[in-house]
Amino acid sequence: MKSTYKTKAREMIIAYLKEHPEQRLTAREIYEAVCSGNVEVDRTTVYRNLDRLCESGELMRFKEPNRDAWYYQYSAEHEHCDRHMHAQCSLCGKIFHLDKPFVDVFAAEMLKEYGLEIDPSETIILGKCSKCRRIKKR
Repeated sequence: MKSTYKTKAREMIIAYLKEHPEQRLTAREIYEAVCSGNVEVDRTTVYRNLDRLCESGELMRFKEPNRDAWYYQYSAEHEHCDRHMHAQCSLCGKIFHLDKPFVDVFAAEMLKEYGLEIDPSETIILGKCSKCRRIKKR
């Protein structure tokens, strides 16, 4: 197994993502946030660290249909994040970890009724969270 170096860039990336645990962020957003401080980090270094963090399981990487960018989210504190589905608010971007039993029932019903086997690591259900629905009603 490869050893990982705890570089300043890596620490800054993880710190930023930990500050935004319910958001999915693009590599560009992460790069701009890391560079907004007094430390200059090479763009390639950020992308390389994001790849390594995904390989180690500390980050999740999503690609939405009809979007060109990959999205990253810190996942080290959510056990087995690749084994459950996620939902995302389409307005604020908040992520919900769908690790309750009813989600497994849903997946089983999808397979039974439609022959569609769901890959939980790539499944994101879009909707509007309660906070955004309240704001929109005003």
